[in-house]
Amino acid sequence: MSKSLGLIEACSLIQSKKLQPKELLADCSKQADALEPTLKAFLVRDSLEQMSQKSHTGPLEGIPVAVKDIIATKEFVTTNGSPIYKDQIPKEDAPIIRKISALGGVIFGKTVTTEFAWRHPGPTTNPWNSEHTPGGSSSGSAAAVGAGIVPLALGSQTQGSIVRPAAFCGVVGFKASFGAVPRDGAHPLSGSLDHIGFFTRSVDDAAYALLMLKNDDLAEEDSIILPDFTVDIHQGISAYKAPKIAVLKTPFDHMVSGEQMDALQLSVQRLRAAGATVEELSIPQEYWDAIVDMNLIMDCEAAVIHQDHLKHHDDLLSTHIKDLADRGLKHSAPAYINALQKQKKLRKTIASFFKQYDAFLSVPATGEAPKGLISTGDPIFCALWSFLGVPSITVPLTKSSNGLPLGIQLIGAYTEDAKLLSVAKFAESAFKN
Repeated sequence: MSKSLGLIEACSLIQSKKLQPKELLADCSKQADALEPTLKAFLVRDSLEQMSQKSHTGPLEGIPVAVKDIIATKEFVTTNGSPIYKDQIPKEDAPIIRKISALGGVIFGKTVTTEFAWRHPGPTTNPWNSEHTPGGSSSGSAAAVGAGIVPLALGSQTQGSIVRPAAFCGVVGFKASFGAVPRDGAHPLSGSLDHIGFFTRSVDDAAYALLMLKNDDLAEEDSIILPDFTVDIHQGISAYKAPKIAVLKTPFDHMVSGEQMDALQLSVQRLRAAGATVEELSIPQEYWDAIVDMNLIMDCEAAVIHQDHLKHHDDLLSTHIKDLADRGLKHSAPAYINALQKQKKLRKTIASFFKQYDAFLSVPATGEAPKGLISTGDPIFCALWSFLGVPSITVPLTKSSNGLPLGIQLIGAYTEDAKLLSVAKFAESAFKN
């Protein structure tokens, strides 16, 4: 694994003139050249010469950012992981891409996604063992950061497509509160559930990415503006002092591997040793039952999104997308509306638990990255938090007996993203001791 620079460290060195942007870009390009034949994280990459010309002064000066191939980029093909769009070059950049460019950052390349960010995998392999999946749907973005190619990558999460692949690839994956990060220009899977988020090498890096790229206006539908917070370019975000954390009991705990459960218990031991209060918590069953409602919403919205694809390009769609849309057509309008109402209600009522605890603690996946590239893993331990739209983050912790990463997941209150990141900084420090 590369000891490549993280986001904040690279920004600090470049802004203090101790590192030239072209040096960083050259190192990242060299790393990609060496690893891509096996990793296959990128659909397309920019040249070193082009990136060097595009870099300019700003908070992200010279920072190479990998972008999931569902996010529109006018200088690169945006295929959505589908042969239907294999030659599509959008007329304009997505707002988050414009924001990166305005801040001095450069697009390093487009990363492999599952087809339309749903299940059917691409060729990307896990950077720790090429016989294992990197997770999905943000496969290439997670792998690119995990392999030390770039310090920041954009992904999306509708169920578990940031948190789970981040855990599989041994990096930090952060999904902000629903609507907190610009998502216009990203091909939707389910508009009521889609989030844009970040893959980084540290919690500080994730906090800095959020600070730079969060919404600063309400131009987009469902957008929110998070309360102000600060991230020091040298010290990062302040760690929360002695947080109170709830370890969640779930109806799915029987699905968790022994090693992942051991990792969860190890995290509890280290958190307590560092001064945190950690207690077990069972939330009402109605929250877990709501995952059915989440799937119903996704089915219905996907059926609308893919109606033209089904009509005109049926032969180019995988069975995953066809089945998803087919399920959506079988649900009634009242059932869909009821599911949306339940989503709104439960997002509101979950807040009462965050008055008692600073964060929830859970596993990010059932265990290590599964062997083979046919499945990207089960998102069940991430799904509820995507449904509720609350922020969640995975923090690397240890390795399995196969040498694959194992992490934990922390979940925070809606719009309290900075607090969650602060708790995660505390956890990250505790895990290193």
